[in-house]
Amino acid sequence: MTQSKAGQIVWHDLFTSARACSMAFYQHLANWTYEVERATDFAWGGGEKNFVLALSDDEVGAGLAETPLGKENGWIAYIEVPDVDVAVKRVETLGGEVVREPFEVPGVGRNALIRDPLGALVGVSLSRHDFPVPRRQFGPEMYVSNGNDFPQAFYVELFGWQVSPERDKDCVTLFGPWGDLVAIQHAAKWPTGSNAAWVPCIKVASVSDASRAAETKGARPASVDVNEAVQAHKPILCDPDGAPFALGVKQTNTS
Repeated sequence: MTQSKAGQIVWHDLFTSARACSMAFYQHLANWTYEVERATDFAWGGGEKNFVLALSDDEVGAGLAETPLGKENGWIAYIEVPDVDVAVKRVETLGGEVVREPFEVPGVGRNALIRDPLGALVGVSLSRHDFPVPRRQFGPEMYVSNGNDFPQAFYVELFGWQVSPERDKDCVTLFGPWGDLVAIQHAAKWPTGSNAAWVPCIKVASVSDASRAAETKGARPASVDVNEAVQAHKPILCDPDGAPFALGVKQTNTS
């Protein structure tokens, strides 16, 4: 693991009940292309299965899989740590929950799934591949809860994140251990009774154009309470399979 990856969101998985439709949707939305890999011991259910890698230009930052038994459709972000097993042992003491104990992904690395104290699902990862942090494909992750609450101590202690002391429109800005922007608490609220959630920010050339294109392909605004100015700048939509995602502008000079 390189220093630049520690505390960064290094990967996303999309669990979908209609993978071919999801592939077509995100290709239309963000001009993604795909490569298919054959897994001989698939991480989500075992056996031989295809796993689809999603690319933006030549950057690989996401995978698409048919939703495993017992799991829900949606995006999962993975945060890099030096040791997955050590990190997972701390989750419950910090108020979280272990959803899936550490497991190997052959040729990729070691992962685990956890929930934070507000119920947001997130992955923990030690990657053993050469893919860089996917900054051209994804912007800072969005955190949406049922209010202004954010489990700050959980992410600071587990991942070494730093929290900006300043708030902008009730948003919290989150940085990695070396000051790289990682995530933003979005100024929005899920419906009462919903868990908090991490929402990927997919980079596009134009947010307004991408929003219109997404809606023509079956996307809809997510059920969040958010003012119109924030929704216009960082809209949160649900793809045709119901998975929430946000949109952000892709800068031409992003490396």
